Amino acid sequence: MENNPNDSSRQDRKLIERNRRTHMKALCSELHSLLPHHKPREPTTLPDQLQEAAKYIKKLQTKLERMKEKRYSLMGVKRWKNTASGRSNEPKSPEIQIHEMGSSLVIGLTTDTDSSRFIFNHTIRILHEEGAEIANASFSVVDDAAFHTIHLTIGHESAPDYEAAARISERLNKFVDDADA
Repeated sequence: MENNPNDSSRQDRKLIERNRRTHMKALCSELHSLLPHHKPREPTTLPDQLQEAAKYIKKLQTKLERMKEKRYSLMGVKRWKNTASGRSNEPKSPEIQIHEMGSSLVIGLTTDTDSSRFIFNHTIRILHEEGAEIANASFSVVDDAAFHTIHLTIGHESAPDYEAAARISERLNKFVDDADA
């Protein structure tokens, strides 16, 4: 008795489909096992399991957003402004300008008023870690923007520390870029 090539092909397709269904069932079962259950012994249909998983994922996403907002508020950085004033919902990105004049640096820092204190404090911390001597620091606020100016010296007038200036510049730019992310 000869084997018909069509029968072999049909059996292969059936086997492939059976394996696919078995694999999908195992994946759905694994997904369902990860969900918190109120009544674990109660059987649920596959569509109900998937709907429960989707609701749970949305609930986790909402919880994550609330936790991020709480973290930012504890750090002193407000990421979203809920104002009806028509202004942008996102705060302005911090900007930094560094001007080197021999052994002196002048740093201009522009932030939104909500994150101003956090960014300014961290900037001062970086400057102290690098051994800079702060001669003067001032700020002004216009609308929702804070402008900080910091005058500092590195090294001595006769021997400016250009490496320190480069390190400070690199660290401050990295910090501002990270704060913007």
